[in-house]
Amino acid sequence: MTLLLKQIFNFLKLLNSDTETSPLAYGLSLGLILGFAPFFSIQTFIVLFIIFIFRVQLGAAFLSAFFFKFVAFLFDYPAHLLGKSVLEAEPLRPLFVSLYNMPIVPMTRFNNSIVMGSMIVSLVLFPFAFYAFKALILAYRATVVARFKGTKAWKAFTATKFYNWYTKYDELYG
Repeated sequence: MTLLLKQIFNFLKLLNSDTETSPLAYGLSLGLILGFAPFFSIQTFIVLFIIFIFRVQLGAAFLSAFFFKFVAFLFDYPAHLLGKSVLEAEPLRPLFVSLYNMPIVPMTRFNNSIVMGSMIVSLVLFPFAFYAFKALILAYRATVVARFKGTKAWKAFTATKFYNWYTKYDELYG
C-alpha cells in the first residue's frame, strides 16, 4: 500500500514540476493497456516489462491502470462484439489455430472475445491517449500550476522554514 501511495505522490510531484511530459504521458497511456488487459496474462507482463525497462513514470501507469480497469467494464459488450467478429473471421482461422497450438501464446487468452476486443481497443486508443494526455498535462501546467504558484498563500508557504527544510530534504533524499 505504501508503494502505491509513494508512486501516486511521485506522480503528483512530477505533474506539478517542470519535468518532461513524455514519461508521464507514456505512463498514463500504458496504464490504459494495463487496465484493459486481464490481470494475470502475458499482455500484462509485457506492458510491465516495458514500463520497467523504458523511462516511463510508474505511478502514472498504475494510477491510470486503476482508473481504466473500471472503465474497461463499460466497454465489455462492444469489446465482445469486436473480438467475436475478429475471432470468427474465416481468413484468420488458420492463424488462430496455429497460435493456439504454440506453447505460450494461449496464456494471452486471445481466444476469449472480450480479451481480444479489449486488446484491439486499447492498442488502437494508445497513440490517441498518449497525445491527449500530453496535451492535458501541458494545459494543466500552463493554467492550474501557474495560477496556484501565483497565489499569496503559495508565496507565503514557500517563505517558511518548513518549506525550505522540505526542499532540502527532497533534494538530498528524493
